Amino acid sequence: MTHRTEPRTTPQDAAEAASLRRDRFGSLPERIRPEDTVETKAATVPDPARDTYNPDEWLIRYCG
Repeated sequence: MTHRTEPRTTPQDAAEAASLRRDRFGSLPERIRPEDTVETKAATVPDPARDTYNPDEWLIRYCG
């Protein structure tokens, strides 16, 4: 058996209950667009030196 510390309050009639429900659940919350729920961020900072092309790199790797 459980013990309640506060007495439960119930609405006196159906009209009052409907009014309380309408006040609490009468409107939906503001819509959130899917674009606002996702954040995109680069995993690493782009390194310009890494993406440069060196035509003689194969010589250094394989012949040097």
